[in-house]
Amino acid sequence: MVRPNYRSHAGSSQRPELAVDDLVRARTSFLVDHSVEEGTVRDTILASWTRSQEWDVATDDVELSCEYDSDPDSPLVRAAKPVIGDVADQLATEPVSVILTDAEGVVLARRTGDSTLNQHLDKVWLAPGFSYAERYIGTNGIGTALEGRGPVQVYGHEHYVENLADLACAGAPIWHPVTGKLMGVVDLTCWRPDAGRFMAMAVSRIARQIEGALLDQSGPRELALLHDYLTACRRGRGAVLGVSPDLVMMNDQARELIDPSDQVALVAGAIEALNSPSRLTLVDLPSGSVARVQGRPSWTERGGAGGVLHVQLAAPDPKPAAHTPHALPQPALPAAVGSGLRWTKCCQAVDRHFQNREWVVLEGEPGTGKTTVARATHQARTPAAHLRVLDADDYGARWIADIIEELETGGGTLVITHVDRLPAEGRQALGDALEPHRESTDPERPWVVATVDSGRGPAELLELFPRTVPVPPLRHHVEDVAELVPHLLARLTRSHDLTCSPDALRVLMRNRWPGNVEQLYQVLRKTVARRRSGELVPADLPAEARAVTRRVLTPLEAIECDAIVDALLDNAGNKAEAARQLGMSRATIYRKIRGYGISVPGPEAGGRG
Repeated sequence: MVRPNYRSHAGSSQRPELAVDDLVRARTSFLVDHSVEEGTVRDTILASWTRSQEWDVATDDVELSCEYDSDPDSPLVRAAKPVIGDVADQLATEPVSVILTDAEGVVLARRTGDSTLNQHLDKVWLAPGFSYAERYIGTNGIGTALEGRGPVQVYGHEHYVENLADLACAGAPIWHPVTGKLMGVVDLTCWRPDAGRFMAMAVSRIARQIEGALLDQSGPRELALLHDYLTACRRGRGAVLGVSPDLVMMNDQARELIDPSDQVALVAGAIEALNSPSRLTLVDLPSGSVARVQGRPSWTERGGAGGVLHVQLAAPDPKPAAHTPHALPQPALPAAVGSGLRWTKCCQAVDRHFQNREWVVLEGEPGTGKTTVARATHQARTPAAHLRVLDADDYGARWIADIIEELETGGGTLVITHVDRLPAEGRQALGDALEPHRESTDPERPWVVATVDSGRGPAELLELFPRTVPVPPLRHHVEDVAELVPHLLARLTRSHDLTCSPDALRVLMRNRWPGNVEQLYQVLRKTVARRRSGELVPADLPAEARAVTRRVLTPLEAIECDAIVDALLDNAGNKAEAARQLGMSRATIYRKIRGYGISVPGPEAGGRG
């Protein structure tokens, strides 16, 4: 076998042993300074390091105490068993381990002919029953293949955890050939000096063999549906879905056409179309569009059907303005763009308070667009009136004087940002300035808006504001990313011809965006610095944009995920207590923690238990 040349990715002819030192330095720079010299580390690895850091994975040790139950007779295990056995027999004299995991990275089987390697894998918990998902172990051939949805190789110090630096691994995802569902990963792991250049090719071939065995296991209904779905896709007839009561397949045109928030409603309508005599139905979607769905059954039986659906979208009929008296005009500010349900409700609530001249507190995470909502409301209703934004970070005698002047003479709208950051004397001074105007009936008095971070509003000031409106984090209306991206790109490029490809947009929509709209803006700003025209593709995005979740969470899923995280934090990571607080079973909370990829520090194995 051939030892890999780490520097080949950076186009260098340095010797491998020097390249290893370079990689160690790059990893140290990333962990200490959060930066890496461009070209030193592969983009795939850098994106994984970023995700690992966001999950607070420990870098110096591997310690897992949570052993998951696994089904020894699952379809994946049955299909993979003979394939894994043949490969293990061929490698019986080599220091290589063949490993099978499920879609959560939990090891289902491990075959190793070398006793020393076998003992080392036990030592680092790469053993049946333990999960090697990135959120637990950081960058590795199993977890990174699951996150990246494709084959991956990880050599030596590319691993995020130092204890894995002696190993090299190559993993490839296993997809169900009928349902398209991610079933798990097959992985080859060996000592780093023994790593061969053909490991990735070999592991991909093993994955395809397992997929072939899964296909052999499929029943006649699934095969009939797969045949009809592939036939429809080859004919190139636009957006195509293949559905049954327990299966959904969707081609690229459908994924590009249909918002994630619309997909549940569309699938429900699709099944209705298959069961209707006309095979045709119209579905009203949450985004406001109308889908025309025409179905062709692949099979029917009592209680259900499966088949192929062709989908066309049409804009809804325009409603008279009188039917929507509180609807805001489209905000002129680019960052206020969005039509998701939670964002729209927030904007409409603020608009109602503006019309009633009620002072309001806008509460939300940093970067959600609190000031933008206030600006957009003012501009939509009174674009010619006076608007003043004063930041509490500038607090001082001059700042208080400006507040008093605006309240007495300004009229229009006064936005006071970051009120929660005021010191005690600043809160008292601001309260004294606001109090005389709080109950004023003067129609010319300013409309006052205060912004605070979630849960941090000072009570003595909030009492001066009769209303509080929560501004949702971007992950709760992630469907708006599809609207925000083109508007922000136009703003950053001053309307130059720069567009975002569907593949890049899908990457952006799978990000959890902890920094909300502001983080999205900064990511696009970095991207525009390198490309100002043409079409953005995933490779153009910075590493932090590729630290993504496995799929786009619906708004309800995002809210549920946040509720689970809060309950775990409230209970110091105790999952049983968190489940009791949320009114769900312990089995349910464990399943949802795994499904959402939640990792919260706590007493149970550092939050992993």
